[in-house]
Amino acid sequence: MSGRAVEFRVTPGGPLRGTLAVPGDKSVSHRAVMLGAIAEGTTRISGFLDGEDTNATAAAFRELGIAVERPAATKVIVHGAGLRGLRAPKRPLDLGNSGTSTRLLSGILAGQAFESTLIGDESLSKRPMRRVTEPLSKMGARIDCTPAGTLPMRIHGGSKLRGIDYTLPVASAQLKSALLLAGLYAEGRTCVTEPAATRDHTERMLAWFGCPPERTEHRVCVEPRPLRGRHVQVPGDISSAAFFLVAASVVPGSDLTLEAVGINPTRSAVIDILIAMGADLEIGDPREISGEPVADIRVRHQPLRGVRIPKALVPIAIDEFPALLVAAAFAEGETVLTDAAELRVKESDRLEAVADGLSALGIENQPAPDGIRVIGGRPRGGEIDSRADHRIAMAFAVAGLAASGPVRIRDCANVDTSFPGFPAAVHSLGGEIAVA
Repeated sequence: MSGRAVEFRVTPGGPLRGTLAVPGDKSVSHRAVMLGAIAEGTTRISGFLDGEDTNATAAAFRELGIAVERPAATKVIVHGAGLRGLRAPKRPLDLGNSGTSTRLLSGILAGQAFESTLIGDESLSKRPMRRVTEPLSKMGARIDCTPAGTLPMRIHGGSKLRGIDYTLPVASAQLKSALLLAGLYAEGRTCVTEPAATRDHTERMLAWFGCPPERTEHRVCVEPRPLRGRHVQVPGDISSAAFFLVAASVVPGSDLTLEAVGINPTRSAVIDILIAMGADLEIGDPREISGEPVADIRVRHQPLRGVRIPKALVPIAIDEFPALLVAAAFAEGETVLTDAAELRVKESDRLEAVADGLSALGIENQPAPDGIRVIGGRPRGGEIDSRADHRIAMAFAVAGLAASGPVRIRDCANVDTSFPGFPAAVHSLGGEIAVA
């Protein structure tokens, strides 16, 4: 859908019913390509997310001399070159809208012998990068950004990295991962301490590729060690599943089963929050694939109630809050979110975008610098500016499925970054959504 103006026009209708396999987990897809590229041997990835962000990661490694095959949309074969096998790119690496690609790749490139430059689209070029360049500089990397600390990012080659013991100033899996990946190229041991738990896909995948980090509750350490290519089965993305968990909860009569969804405990807070709100969720056939826990999730319509979201769950539900705050719009009573200032530096200022969107649909809310208070009711029809943010667009599409009137959402092309085929998925379950 990218490359042209795209609108979603959602009409409230009947229940959502059926079975759905949501796209592969974006975080796992990124990491599988990255670790496969610097591993020895071949990595075969199935269930890969065929989205713009993950494809940007694959394209970047092709520019770095890695053979990346695509026998099918969701299958990728990466011919690894080992830790020291990347080659100097002939042009800047364009990572589009992907903050994950940019920050994690900066950790890998900090340890290379050659110079590289990272660029991105208008949105990515506004996102803060000092939080990753400063600790990488402490490890010995030489990195230049703009005076505002944004892209383009120029990473000088030939730096001798040394392991550090670093405490993150904010809970950020991207920052943690960048430092751990740089640690594969550093002399000695690299340790990262988190202020709160964040997603641990990098740690799990390092172990899957033969380099298990040492982990305690809020601390992880890694030492340089060769990686071995593996087969990686990517689970369904719980961040994508979240939209349908909310949709089935708020659309009367709905009964959905989402298959093989990742339920990594550092990502599954959305389930805990929805259950606290009274959602009818059933976790079936829990199992593990490629080091990641997965399960089938059944969700049926159930009236929701407002909650105060526990601070400990905020970092591990950060990407799901656009969907959760739409759930709050339908819940009885008030929902209060705090300690979520990180939402202001995502693809858009998501707190502001959600507040404006809820107001446009007649839902009372009170935004704050680090959160929002939502007074539940029933959203009416209206027009939403998604601000080119894929999660804002999909969250308000969900609102439209149970609103009292049609909802029109502008600027939806970037939905392709994480959920290609989202309108078709909604339609397959009985939802009324048109793309214009």
